[in-house]
Amino acid sequence: MAEGTVKWFNDQKGYGFIEQDSGEDIFVHHSAIEGTGFKSLSEGDRVSFDV
Repeated sequence: MAEGTVKWFNDQKGYGFIEQDSGEDIFVHHSAIEGTGFKSLSEGDRVSFDV
């Protein structure tokens, strides 16, 4: 499982980017966020993810 930091996430558009610890940016769509209710991320959040 990879780890990184949320670079930015637009709630209205439902997507954003995560900067991997290796430095590469990864696109993230709201449908890929696990959890219930409104799915969002905040700039600076630390996250774990599968590519």
